[in-house]
Amino acid sequence: MEHLTALRGFRDIYGEEIERFTLIERAARAYFQLLGYKEIEIPVLEKTELFKRSIGDTTDIVEKEMFTFTDRSGDSVTLRPEATAGIVRAYLQASLYAKERASRLFTVGPMFRHERPQKGRFRQFYQMDVEVFGIADPMADAELIWMVFLILGRLGVTNYTVEINSVGCRGCRDEFRKALVRFLESKKEGLCTDCAGRLDRNPLRIFDCKNAACFDAITDAPVIFDYLCDECRKHFDDCLGRLGAFHVPYVVNKRLVRGLDYYTRTVFEFTSPDLGAQKAFAAGGRYDNLVEEMGGPSIPGTGLAIGMERLALLVRELPPGQTPLYFLARVGEEAEAWLIPLLDAFVSSGMPLAYAQPARSLKSQLKYANSLGADYALILADEEVSKGIVLMRDMKDGTQKELPLDPAGLPRLVKG
Repeated sequence: MEHLTALRGFRDIYGEEIERFTLIERAARAYFQLLGYKEIEIPVLEKTELFKRSIGDTTDIVEKEMFTFTDRSGDSVTLRPEATAGIVRAYLQASLYAKERASRLFTVGPMFRHERPQKGRFRQFYQMDVEVFGIADPMADAELIWMVFLILGRLGVTNYTVEINSVGCRGCRDEFRKALVRFLESKKEGLCTDCAGRLDRNPLRIFDCKNAACFDAITDAPVIFDYLCDECRKHFDDCLGRLGAFHVPYVVNKRLVRGLDYYTRTVFEFTSPDLGAQKAFAAGGRYDNLVEEMGGPSIPGTGLAIGMERLALLVRELPPGQTPLYFLARVGEEAEAWLIPLLDAFVSSGMPLAYAQPARSLKSQLKYANSLGADYALILADEEVSKGIVLMRDMKDGTQKELPLDPAGLPRLVKG
């Protein structure tokens, strides 16, 4: 019988890649803690209406990419394609706006989009998502970008660019929308079917289209940056000033927009040429109207998401293990009786002790220890038991020494 395989775009993660995921998450959590972010877990399954209201029903995500189905109760539900909408719902459902002056939240987990799998992009993918509620000042935007900058520094990632833009407020976009529609009307024949339909509903989405014909059609199109009102321009300039104070290098990309409708003012992406055409691995921006549009009070918000798969491709080297790995090789019935006492002693001391089960020949066990990358082997045969000793062999240079066979004191002795 043929064995079953994972669905297209879904996969198992193991080996070095899961180690890179762990490394990324550990680095991120260190800065989340330092900067006062609290973890939140949200469901992977939500009402479909949540994403239509927040993301926008003219976006590619809602129109083409969501995993949506009708459950047994007849309700339309969707596997979350991103985390911001769910966190906003949770923020409102828990009335955090009434309990906290400002809320800093993060979550880590899988998202789902039915898009074409490619390098570093899958239908089930993992993100770290960070949100800040209650702070209108551009300092919050700059702090988020700086935090990613710090995380990348800790991970040794250097070949990237911070691209930043402002998409203005509702007032800015109204004037810009009129100018953009006037320009695109003359280019309508060159637009793809999707963008021709968006011309009336949401022309800003055309800037986010990956179709080559649409990209050519908007080459000379007006950009929203040139239509920013005084308040939005000041917000953007202040944000850039804060980034300068944080010593974060950036590039202003006046054509940068995000593929979600809820963004206002600051938007940004971290991109790397090492990832090919789809070069963004972290992105975000401000969404000052989203909480109110989802039924809450007028609360400003800003946030970002880091793509774990994409960032893992940029993490070149894994650091060496900080704790030496010990391996217990046992030969003989009397030696076997010491397995549990020694294992218990090492684990209780916070030290790893690997072993083979069942224990075969000494040569076979030491070969297995090498395959695990063990730093030291503790060799215990019946002869050593009778002498009350255990041999500790350095697996790198082959030297070895005798130590007392004392489970309580051995972990301390092997450390030297």
